[in-house]
Amino acid sequence: MMELQTKSASSQGLGQFLLQLKEKCRKAAVPHTFLFLYTAFSIVLKSVVIIAIVNKTHYVFSSWIDMAYIVPTYLVYFAFIFIFLSFSFLLSGKKRFWYFLSFIVAFSTLLLFDLWYFRAFGTFISIHVVKQYANLQNLTGSIMSMGSMLDVLLFLDIPFLIYWCWRRREVYCLAKRSIPACLGLIAFSISYLSYAHYVFDLSDERGQKQFLFEICWTPIQTVTDLSPMGYHLFDAYNYFTDCQQLVLTDADQREIDKWYQDKQENVPDNIYKGMFKGKNLLVIQVESLETFYLKNELDGQEITPVLNRLLKHSIYFPDFYEQVNVGTTSDAEFMANTSVYPVRMGSTYYRYPDNTYNSLPKLFDHMGYSVMAAHPDNRGYWNWMHAMQSIGYDYCIDSNYFKIDEVIGLGLSDGSFLQQLVPYIKEQQQPFFTFLITMTNHGPFELPDKYKTLKVDKKFEGTKMEASFHTVRYTDEQIGKFLDRLDEEGLLDNTVVVIYGDHNGVHKFYNDEIPKIQPAEDWWLTNNHRVPFLIYQKDLPGEEVWTKGGHIDILPTISYVMGVEEKTYSHTAMGRNLLKTNKDFAVLVDGQFVGQAADSQEEEHAVHGLELADKMIRSSYFGKR
Repeated sequence: MMELQTKSASSQGLGQFLLQLKEKCRKAAVPHTFLFLYTAFSIVLKSVVIIAIVNKTHYVFSSWIDMAYIVPTYLVYFAFIFIFLSFSFLLSGKKRFWYFLSFIVAFSTLLLFDLWYFRAFGTFISIHVVKQYANLQNLTGSIMSMGSMLDVLLFLDIPFLIYWCWRRREVYCLAKRSIPACLGLIAFSISYLSYAHYVFDLSDERGQKQFLFEICWTPIQTVTDLSPMGYHLFDAYNYFTDCQQLVLTDADQREIDKWYQDKQENVPDNIYKGMFKGKNLLVIQVESLETFYLKNELDGQEITPVLNRLLKHSIYFPDFYEQVNVGTTSDAEFMANTSVYPVRMGSTYYRYPDNTYNSLPKLFDHMGYSVMAAHPDNRGYWNWMHAMQSIGYDYCIDSNYFKIDEVIGLGLSDGSFLQQLVPYIKEQQQPFFTFLITMTNHGPFELPDKYKTLKVDKKFEGTKMEASFHTVRYTDEQIGKFLDRLDEEGLLDNTVVVIYGDHNGVHKFYNDEIPKIQPAEDWWLTNNHRVPFLIYQKDLPGEEVWTKGGHIDILPTISYVMGVEEKTYSHTAMGRNLLKTNKDFAVLVDGQFVGQAADSQEEEHAVHGLELADKMIRSSYFGKR
């Protein structure tokens, strides 16, 4: 009897324990559900904020409303998030909380890097960019200058999550693994993404509302369609597929041949043809030199007195545009030397450093010139030396060839670099072709006070615009001293000097700051992607040519005045000779057509060059070394 009573009591105790455990589990489900939903909605909200910023939507609320009209957007956003959050159900106890916390921190940090990169380059960071780790050397100041105090808002949800979970820390010990929940979320997410991909990318409705798994002309649209998380997953997919060299089909080859054929113009030669044949050529690519600096003054002080003086003996193109992609400086260098648009994703120099091209150094080498390229930074910056040697520069000198006796900004100062370069140029056998780039006028435009010679209005005080006035004036002065030195050495009389800006600086990387400077003046408020391009020779009467152009037009224009036969480059140069053309346009990196086209076909042909250039580079169309 006693034994039966004991068993009965034990059964009742066990039943009571199970009921209590069931109640605890029921109560625990609420905070676990909250944790899952909090993480998902927090990530979506941050994504929408970033989308609002990159699309220049001033209010987050407006961004939500705009996106509501695009049917799949929110479900696409949640689908990508659920794929990652589903793995939390494979963890039990507090491990699940740590998974959610780690995920929010990692994603918020990724968004922060995206935001900084967007402020600098107008696009999101990618794996191709991450591979360019060598460029991080000496760039700490430039990277940090992209930050803002408001960026901390991306992390405000994290302290609340930690506090809320700490108050209920006992509950999270009860979390159990649930493989069905994990697989169910993954199945739902993949199913919906597959459905959305079919509807918006493959069906008859393709492109009517949006694209999903398509690379748009502007990465901003791709990010908006897929969500930041989806964009990075898509980027990873594209990275691994792009690692395989593209093989052109017969149709691709015919398309390229026809593009070049349609590009040709039947325009008679003029006085510019071969006007400098046999002379030395010196090409200077100036860091972040924008057009608005030239021929303008600050309270009666010329910003670029040397360049203004050179214009009196130059063919000057004031309506000239930057065409660089995320390769920035290296892209400008690449286009000037090859007359080919850069690759659409990542940096051409990093992704395809072994590609060869029909380039300026090869054209001038065939004409008997000695050829040299010089760079004041290390050879790994933008993979410079390797890529330049592939392009055709057999003799390249970098910072290892110079005494690092004065560091300003990223590295060796323009003043020291240009003065130390003179002996190398003097040693070259004439006629020579020397290509070089400057570096001091790089953001955030740091310059020792002893070199600041301009008196700048107080309204610019503390701004990057003020800093850039000082650095561009400094670089301008150093170019003047450099040319004076060449003149003293007896080299300038027989030398043509080409100067152009690689890309916008203050208007590219710090444009959000400019409208805050008041009162504003039209001449510095906007620059519209313009960079100067001039061809100088001591005895040349100055003139301005208002034909629109860009970096890919440098090679054919220089070649024409230097006496290079057109037949040697007309079949490979994507640019136009700006001194022998009836066309007046430039195509920017985002596919924007600037100028006037004879008809819609001409505009489509010009913009299509971006896509074809990408194919040619990825397929090593011109060869590999």
